[in-house]
Amino acid sequence: MTSGSLNARRRERELAELASGERVDVVVVGGGVTGTGIALDAASRGLSVALVEAHDLAFGTSRWSSKLVHGGLRYLAHGELGLAHESAVERGVMMTRTAPHLTRAMPQLFPLYPSTSRVQERVIAAGLHAGDVLRRAARTPSSVLPRPRSIPPALALALAPGLSATGLRGALLAYDGALVDDARLVVTLARTAASFGARILTRLSASSLTADRVTARDALSGSTVDIHARQVINATGVWAGTLTGAVRLRPSLGSHLVLAPGTVQMGTSSVNIGVPGETNRFVFLLPQPDGRVYLGLTDEPVSGPIPPVPDVPPSDVDFLLSLASSVLARPLTRADVAGSYAGLRPLVEGGGRSADLSRKHAVLAGSDGLLTVVGGKLTTYRRMAEDAVDAAVRSAGLPAAPCRTARLPLLGAAPRAELSLVDAPPRMVARYGTEAPRVAALGELDAEFAAPIGPATEITAAEVVWAVRNEGALDVEDVLERRTRLALIPSDAEAARERVAELVDKSLAGLG
Repeated sequence: MTSGSLNARRRERELAELASGERVDVVVVGGGVTGTGIALDAASRGLSVALVEAHDLAFGTSRWSSKLVHGGLRYLAHGELGLAHESAVERGVMMTRTAPHLTRAMPQLFPLYPSTSRVQERVIAAGLHAGDVLRRAARTPSSVLPRPRSIPPALALALAPGLSATGLRGALLAYDGALVDDARLVVTLARTAASFGARILTRLSASSLTADRVTARDALSGSTVDIHARQVINATGVWAGTLTGAVRLRPSLGSHLVLAPGTVQMGTSSVNIGVPGETNRFVFLLPQPDGRVYLGLTDEPVSGPIPPVPDVPPSDVDFLLSLASSVLARPLTRADVAGSYAGLRPLVEGGGRSADLSRKHAVLAGSDGLLTVVGGKLTTYRRMAEDAVDAAVRSAGLPAAPCRTARLPLLGAAPRAELSLVDAPPRMVARYGTEAPRVAALGELDAEFAAPIGPATEITAAEVVWAVRNEGALDVEDVLERRTRLALIPSDAEAARERVAELVDKSLAGLG
């Protein structure tokens, strides 16, 4: 294995190698969770791989999720047992084998108020117990995800103090998986792929694709390069149709609001609120380890050109605040919203509402042999990648070993018992796993690097240096938007911007 460090110096060297005419087995276009998952799958099978991303790792949909690694309860309600089982299996793979350091169990409260009928309560309870059957079928131990149960009002209020006590007759308590940070999963996938020799090239925008060639423009130099491959895979999500006419998508917008720490008392449990008139749709209040709370999500169809970064419509803000306020002791207003974000799901074209479209993925072959991966969701990225690489191996006759990613730990991974013994601050262990001591060591060598980069965060200067030296961050926005996620609350990002800019400049200069 080679180094898993991504940085400007490595990018320059590897881009020059490809520009000279070197041919690789697979070129993946798209640096989200699907693209980086494909790069890791292919590289770990012994194939030579290059990944081309127009902006930065996790620039698109992959950083705009609810940060959940879920078992697919909603799919059961739609009769998609296979997809629900696949979700439960992949959740277990991530939480127990490949990324225990980046995942955690999240308690989920379904509060019961007079507006929830006894019939609805029984339906939700039946769904949660069906989900537990899926957990057992996926062999995820109850020590990782405990069984669901009913709890009295006092315990519900202890777990989520911000709930309204008026009319509360108890709650249903279940557990699902959650990511510490979805963008960090993508960066870790890319770095793990790089450790197997994959070339990870950001700021390289593909302008045309064929089955065996990608023409791309380097945003840093302005030059154009042709990258040759035995098989090209288009993994650009909602933008897939801009590079090939072989797919038809119906994007769906999912909006989230970001509430600053202290805005609503949540503890560590999420609160799931049923959408009126819907049998299986919920809005979530999702507490994060740093004290923020994400409130989401919507599911609305989108038409027209796909923007690089979607906006949250005012109607979604009102809908989310209103529904959350219906169960909280203190109603939320627009003044409580510290930030917001929205992501576009790349759903495969089908009839009916976007909320009812299947989350199944598909690997499609165009008439020219170009492969395109569409559909799916974050939880099942590994299976999507496996299917895509299997298709590439068949299509191009590539000499690849069998898929091994179901048992391949990502960089920093270790069993949970071992992670608890890592000699570093728990906050860093939750983000870097076994690599946390290496990050913290920068601060031990120089007290300047141990200091936080802003007044509203515990993130240290050492983490910014690590992002530039090892995680492929090339500028201030990469750090604020995707390596630290400070930009989810714009005021926090602005308070840290000057210090981050100074650290990025010094770190880039130090790479030579």
